[in-house]
Amino acid sequence: MKKEPLFAKEADLCAAYIALLPDGWTAYAETAGWDILLSRDADGFQIGIQAKLRLNADVINQALEEYGSWAADQPGPDCRAVLVPGDVGDKFGRICAYVGLTIITVGTPWTDYRRGGHIVTGRRIEPPLPGTQGEYFDRKWHEWCPTKREPLPAYVPDVAAGAPAPSQLTDWKIRAIKIAIIAQVHGHVLRTDFRQIGIDHRRWISARWLIVEDGLWVAGQMPDFKAQHPRVYDEIKADAAEWMPKREPSPIDLIAMAAS
Repeated sequence: MKKEPLFAKEADLCAAYIALLPDGWTAYAETAGWDILLSRDADGFQIGIQAKLRLNADVINQALEEYGSWAADQPGPDCRAVLVPGDVGDKFGRICAYVGLTIITVGTPWTDYRRGGHIVTGRRIEPPLPGTQGEYFDRKWHEWCPTKREPLPAYVPDVAAGAPAPSQLTDWKIRAIKIAIIAQVHGHVLRTDFRQIGIDHRRWISARWLIVEDGLWVAGQMPDFKAQHPRVYDEIKADAAEWMPKREPSPIDLIAMAAS
C-alpha cells in the first residue's frame, strides 16, 4: 500500500509550521522572495525559509544567495533554511550544513492523553528556533551576518505561505490600498494624495483604475484590494488617522459643507 504523504500541498506544510511557532516570532508569508520570513520580535533576527514537499536541489538553490561578491552587502536574513515534511529523509543533510542551510522538518501529528482528561495534540518540529532550546540546538543554525536585514512590510501579510502565484503584500500594495481607501472615504482622489502617499499616479490613469468625473478622479476599474488582503485592508483603514493625507477641501467638499 502506498504511504500517504504528510502534506498534500506546500501551503499545508507552511500553515502547519506557522501554527506551531513559539511566542516571540512573527511569520511574514511570501515576503522578500521567501515562502516564510521569520522575525524575532525581541531583536529583529530573521530566518528566511523556502518550503518544498521534497528535499531536492531546487529548494536548496532557492535558499542560497543568488549573486557574487558585488552583491555581498544586499539585504538578507540572518539564517537561511528549507522547510520539508518530516518523512523526506536526510540525504542532503550534510550538504546543507556545509553550505550554511538549516533543514526544518514538520513531523506526523501526535496525541497525548494527560491526567484530568486533557488531550494535547500537535506536530514535532526540528530543530527548535535559535535561542529557544539551548546552545546545542543553536548549532544547527548558521548565521550569514547580512549587512542589513530584509525590509519588512508595515503590516503582517494575510496571504497563504507556499501557495502558487500568491498575491504578495509589498510596499507598493500597501500604498495602493491607501489610495483605494482615500477613494472610498472621500469619494475621489487628488494628485496631492499620490504625492503624499508616495506612489505613481500614471498607472492608475492608464489602466482606468481611476476615471474622471466632474473634474475629479473617482474609482473606476480598480483592483479589489480588499478581497486580496481583507485583514490588512481593514488594519490600514483603522490607521487612517496616522497616514491619511491632509488637504484643503475640494469644490465638492465645499458644496457639501455649505449645504449641511
